[in-house]
Amino acid sequence: MTPPYSRSQSEIHSSDRIEQCESVIGHRFKNRQLLRSALTHASGADHRLASNERLEFLGDAILGMVVCELLFQQFPDYLEGELTRIKSVVVSRTTCTNISKQLGIQPFLIIGKGLTGNATVPASVLANVLEALIAAIYLDSGMEAARAFIVRNLEKEILQVAHESINGNFKSHLQQLSQKHFNLTPTYQLVEEKGPDHNKCFKIAAMIGLKSYPAAWGRNKKEAEQQAALNALNQLTENRKTVSAD
Repeated sequence: MTPPYSRSQSEIHSSDRIEQCESVIGHRFKNRQLLRSALTHASGADHRLASNERLEFLGDAILGMVVCELLFQQFPDYLEGELTRIKSVVVSRTTCTNISKQLGIQPFLIIGKGLTGNATVPASVLANVLEALIAAIYLDSGMEAARAFIVRNLEKEILQVAHESINGNFKSHLQQLSQKHFNLTPTYQLVEEKGPDHNKCFKIAAMIGLKSYPAAWGRNKKEAEQQAALNALNQLTENRKTVSAD
């Protein structure tokens, strides 16, 4: 069976196909030649300068800058090392490939015969086309349009990576999530404490408005609040694995 992305270039260049691609990526181009260039792999171009390689170079820089800005704004309590680790995952080839697949860009790629005979498009091609599309959107409509495309497709990935961070600041993450969805700042309620004065443990629950989430113990209030925030995050994201409050 011929893979869907092995269509002829004339078919891909048609206005209908371009409109379909615009619908898939959520951006209508003023200059559709930018979109065609972004979709053109070196193997499908008449010469290297007609491929998406230059756009990929620019898109990589734009993606990195926007993700850094998002991380800087959304996680004010994260240290530089934590931000760098999250960024490296979010802008990785694996992530870019997955986003391309989720969007369904494959059918619109302009590639040479050497690739059209393959059962699957190489991951590197899918990753590179996403970066090229970011650059094409930027050149077509400016930074705000490029930023909107990146946020729309990568914000969930950013939050997921941050949530899974071993050293993540769960209080900061919960605050961002709570303010975004409920316009409320979480509070923390001391439920119980035990142990001698020199070695107390604290049981604390996170609250958003009047809603209380599963409490957690900590060796100090700061640790208990972080664990309580994690419990709240887990429940909000429908992950029922909570830190025990028993």
